[in-house]
Amino acid sequence: MKTKLHIFKTVAHYASFTKAAERLFISQPAVSKAIRNLEEAYKSTFFIRKRNSIELTDEGKVFLTYVHRILSVHAEIDDHFLTSKNTQPSEIKFGVSTTVASYVIPKVIANFRTQFPQTSFDIKSGNSEAIENLILSQELDFGITEGKNTNQQLQFSQFVKDEIVLVANTNNKRFKNDIVDKKMLQKLPFVMRELGSGTRDVIHSVLKTHQIPSLQTVVTLNSTEAIKHYLYYSDNYAFISIHAVAEDLLANKLKIIDVKGFTIERWFYFVSRTGYQSVLMDQFERFAKNNYNF
Repeated sequence: MKTKLHIFKTVAHYASFTKAAERLFISQPAVSKAIRNLEEAYKSTFFIRKRNSIELTDEGKVFLTYVHRILSVHAEIDDHFLTSKNTQPSEIKFGVSTTVASYVIPKVIANFRTQFPQTSFDIKSGNSEAIENLILSQELDFGITEGKNTNQQLQFSQFVKDEIVLVANTNNKRFKNDIVDKKMLQKLPFVMRELGSGTRDVIHSVLKTHQIPSLQTVVTLNSTEAIKHYLYYSDNYAFISIHAVAEDLLANKLKIIDVKGFTIERWFYFVSRTGYQSVLMDQFERFAKNNYNF
């Protein structure tokens, strides 16, 4: 039954028998049979089959709610009885926001696999909003994101503290001693992350507390790495995580511009659905907190 429910959940997510079969590495007839067996067992029709697509019926939507709950309980049972403090899982799957994926979590995973080489990782990355949505839809059980959401459906646990600093090309000589007054920020040309970025949200939140309504954004890019490479060839400015520019500062590719009376600090958080409990998540969270040193 657990397998059939997992197949149902996958079909519902992709709205396609073909894509579900590809994702699950089974034949499409096997997927169709599993869904048919469920519909017969519960005397219901869960999908409306159209010419080129399928969609959940009202009964199918209700059934999907139960499926999420049942599979969640199965995961808790496995955690409780199959995972002990003396063994490590064969795979750990979770999501991370873009900055964490590029500059924080690789070190943690490398340290983990040095101690437990039998464990593999499946990491999904995206901006904070995307990762949190995957957790809410139960496609992921937990993740690490930037900033702290106020969504009551999610629970957060502090991981690593971060500072977002103003950076520019090392050839930029506009400000004496590389110090700028915060009132000047609105007059500078900025490169910013896309909407949904945790970094962008935190920056705008702190700007508001300093009565700075907006910045002059001249370029928007969807990754910190892209922003850094743009700054190598530009006299523009950007607010970037100190974790992301550490090597660039050492290599003298970028420099920090100090903003008088202005600091942007935040935490990276472990995030999961409110009430979700997992021995695996707790074990990895403890390891990450104990083994990450910036």
